[in-house]
Amino acid sequence: MVEIKEVKSKKEIKEFLNFPINLYKGNPNFVPPLYMDEKKIFSKNYVYLDQAEAIYYNAYKNGKIVGRISGIIQKASNLKNNEKRVRFIRFDSIDDYEVAEALFSSVEKWAKDKGMDTIVGPLGFSDLEREGLLIEGFDELSTFEEQYNYEYYQHLIEKYGFVKEVDWVERKLYYPKEKDERLERLTSIMMKRYHLKFGEAKNTSEFLRKYSDDFFEILDKTYSDIYGTVPFTENMKKMMISNFKLIVDVKRVAVIVDENNKVVCFGICFPSIAKAVQKSNGHLTIPGIFRILKAIKNPEIIDLGLIGVLPEYQMRGISSALINEILKMLENGKVKYAETNLNLEDNYNIQNQWKAFDSVLHKRRRCYVKKID
Repeated sequence: MVEIKEVKSKKEIKEFLNFPINLYKGNPNFVPPLYMDEKKIFSKNYVYLDQAEAIYYNAYKNGKIVGRISGIIQKASNLKNNEKRVRFIRFDSIDDYEVAEALFSSVEKWAKDKGMDTIVGPLGFSDLEREGLLIEGFDELSTFEEQYNYEYYQHLIEKYGFVKEVDWVERKLYYPKEKDERLERLTSIMMKRYHLKFGEAKNTSEFLRKYSDDFFEILDKTYSDIYGTVPFTENMKKMMISNFKLIVDVKRVAVIVDENNKVVCFGICFPSIAKAVQKSNGHLTIPGIFRILKAIKNPEIIDLGLIGVLPEYQMRGISSALINEILKMLENGKVKYAETNLNLEDNYNIQNQWKAFDSVLHKRRRCYVKKID
């Protein structure tokens, strides 16, 4: 028999946080989040709790933890889309349908008592969190930004009655064997025509000081209609800036500004720290910190983080300048490839951008939906 407990005590919190670490022990493709960041979800002052509420459950069999899940009512998203949805995230389980059923039923009951009529996921508080269930690419290393899961998760979720709502695809981008020289010329023409230039910054702090306000304005405009997104709050902005200070290298960012130095377009790539984080199970040990710093300074892989273009510039070919800059990051061969992270499968605008590269579609993720009984 499966016993479900709402996570409240320090012991239960520790079990919740450690369960995936133990479940995926020895798996070469699982990359844990930073433990210190995950622990923050249980803080009363957690950054998202001004626009959402959450609940956490552990599942036990014979006194041993065998699964976990979180339910989130993202009020800002529901208000924006006129919906009554609960999101599920941080679902992990042994290969046992009885465990999965008990976890999902617990989230459903909590949500139904709150007046919700639909359950959807895996989705976090915002699209800045890990989201989507991996359904293709189980033999590929996960990026630090996204979650890995075992293949049997799909069966557990679909047996409960979930059906596909959206899919995301992910690609590896390689420097092309034959670069299209027209891209460089197109970039030059577009920049001159619209009186644009690349923004400059000596370091990450200067970059954030000069461009962060414009950066968030563009993000809100660019991503407002994209699936799963929520408007940025001031607390979310502070969190992102804090995270950027740790991992962003100005050599991996491109900012395009107009003649008044206002940002019209940007792209941010992150050095992959997946392997560095793997070795310390997400804990910031002294050796772990050195491995992360080394990965940031000399990355073998880069992860595409965020790309934003003001709506009035989206049909003017400006994104070609960003693509050209990403190509330059791969040109010398020190970086093996770039990972796109999640792109909605029907977002053809972004899909078409990758034609400048030699690319491999290597992962697919899915978000599921189900009406609450």
